[in-house]
Amino acid sequence: MRKHLRQLVLGASAGATALALTGVGIIATTSASASTPVPLAAVDQLVGWATQNGGTTGGGSAATTTVTSASALTSAVGSTSASVIRVSGTINCSGMLRVRSNKTIIGNSGAAIVGCGLNINGDRNVIIRNLTFRNWNDDAINVQTSATNIWIDHNTFSNGYDGAVDVKRGSDFVTVSWNRVFNHDKAMLLGHSDDNASQDTGHLRVTYHHNWFDASTQRHPRVRFGNPVHVYNNFYYRNSGYGVASTEGAGVLVENNSFDGVSDPYHLGEGDSGPGTLVARGNLLVGSGSGQTGGSVKTIPYGYTLDAAGNVKSIVTASAGAGRISL
Repeated sequence: MRKHLRQLVLGASAGATALALTGVGIIATTSASASTPVPLAAVDQLVGWATQNGGTTGGGSAATTTVTSASALTSAVGSTSASVIRVSGTINCSGMLRVRSNKTIIGNSGAAIVGCGLNINGDRNVIIRNLTFRNWNDDAINVQTSATNIWIDHNTFSNGYDGAVDVKRGSDFVTVSWNRVFNHDKAMLLGHSDDNASQDTGHLRVTYHHNWFDASTQRHPRVRFGNPVHVYNNFYYRNSGYGVASTEGAGVLVENNSFDGVSDPYHLGEGDSGPGTLVARGNLLVGSGSGQTGGSVKTIPYGYTLDAAGNVKSIVTASAGAGRISL
């Protein structure tokens, strides 16, 4: 226990280590310090599952195109050529825009996509950063049909119809980092159906880190089949439904997160979905429930650096969401 407490205070480096069978956390009754600690890892650094399987580079050094209209955005993201796409201003659209492989999509300062979403369907090597999504009429970002190596980073999501970021149908090697979700119900679904085990088992490996789930309701994430799924250093604030759900044999590591006013921070099973496994360690629970854990989770294969749970609230609220880094 002494070693565990020291890790919470100082943060720790973690890598390919075996995971414990049961959860452990600290239940607190006061909020974290009002000061803003410095994150132990760079805020703009790619970490997690998207570093595996050859890595994720998006458009790399390809030519840059700036788009200011729905038609231009549709054409640019749908091109089969590698490219870097900069979104400028507010683009109003509807439906889902197909994003093809080898794309980096970056929002310029204040850029917003309103009314529609981005659909990565069977393609690979896509980066989406620094965009504000509002009022989408399907999903804001949909990753599906064995899409691989996707990095979704520093975006803001609010007031949409369905998922902010949904990953499903055998997709794999995804990192979702430093995003903010507010004024929204269904945040992040991982695995769309209890009946899709044949396609999803052995895939749906996603890292969720340093996201700010700001009074959003549920699915932070809701996981089916994926193992190991890594949920670390996220800030959960007054989520009225639940934080994390592990279902249908999934394996989820919930590590060094901060839960503030969340009565159901994490649990096994959800709705008609049977339970998965969930290991919780090092989490800070402020005015929150104790959570439900059970079983073991496969080893995390990549290196990463943990911020202390007591610092997560300050770090994440200072840096998560669009407009928080220069790109």
